[in-house]
Amino acid sequence: MTRRFAATGEGPLVLVLHGPNLGALGRRDPGLYGALDLDQIMERLAKLAGELGLRVEGLQSDREGELVEALLAAGGRGVAAAVLNPGALAHTSYAVRDAVEAAGIPVVEVHLSNVHARERWRHHLAIAPAAAGVVAGFGPASYDLGLRAAANLLARRT
Repeated sequence: MTRRFAATGEGPLVLVLHGPNLGALGRRDPGLYGALDLDQIMERLAKLAGELGLRVEGLQSDREGELVEALLAAGGRGVAAAVLNPGALAHTSYAVRDAVEAAGIPVVEVHLSNVHARERWRHHLAIAPAAAGVVAGFGPASYDLGLRAAANLLARRT
């Protein structure tokens, strides 16, 4: 299933990508991932984007290829930066890693949980070397911090 969140705000556009299973936020292990659902997270980001002078648009997909396509198309359609929570694809997807590298825009990788305090297989982040930075372990605030990091990266470019 794919969910799209329309662009809100004014200013440079930041694409917020949510990977597999993130559509279940709010009901999937709230003790680990927090009680907010994806709509609430995107509402928070829209408000923060307004404060930062940015626009945000979102996409959640359980399909790896759809995330790759969104990243590869981003720069060509005017996206200035991206915030990416790849979910479990963070540990396995070299296709998403290559798309982050080829996107031509800064991408901030975010994780709700502290992946380094979890199962050993989660410690390896395949996408991280191609990202501008990684934020992990702050629950839904990881997205806020990721958007602030993207704003900072864009401010440094101008």
